[in-house]
Amino acid sequence: MEDIAVTAGTSKSVFYRYFGDKSGLRQAVGAVVIRQMQDTIAAALQGAREPRAGVTAMVAAYLQMAQTSPNVYFFATTPTEGDARTSGELSGFFDSVTEMITDPLRHLLGEPESTLLDYWPTAAIGMVRTAGELWLQTPEHPAKPHSQAMAEQIAAWLFDGVGRLVNPGSTPVPHINP
Repeated sequence: MEDIAVTAGTSKSVFYRYFGDKSGLRQAVGAVVIRQMQDTIAAALQGAREPRAGVTAMVAAYLQMAQTSPNVYFFATTPTEGDARTSGELSGFFDSVTEMITDPLRHLLGEPESTLLDYWPTAAIGMVRTAGELWLQTPEHPAKPHSQAMAEQIAAWLFDGVGRLVNPGSTPVPHINP
């Protein structure tokens, strides 16, 4: 807290007065970052004309935000042990993204009452988060895909399964099993 106060040009007491403790500060920063991510992802979905393009745009927005500031991303999205406030913000974020995906999916598939469709958005979010964080932690290398190529690949996995690989900057190509 002292380092933050010095950098902000104020005293520790100011941070303790507004946030209570480190956990309160973490929760407040996390809430702002997660709200920005929600807004950015929702805006990315707005321009899409079909579900695959919408999912790809949402994944790309997510990856770009995480890549822009990976330390802030991990700070905001990694719940601290025993801190229900941080976990709650993160859970709310994933719940809102699930809602953004579920209704268009139900409409597209013409299955407004199917409870089975509730599984796909949650599973998709898990895949996007896990693949995205692995990608984010991969050191820069010529073989590492850029964020848009990674978003396209993740969307291809979600829509076509693991047998579909995307060449960066091109359309999905089928994987042929020998």
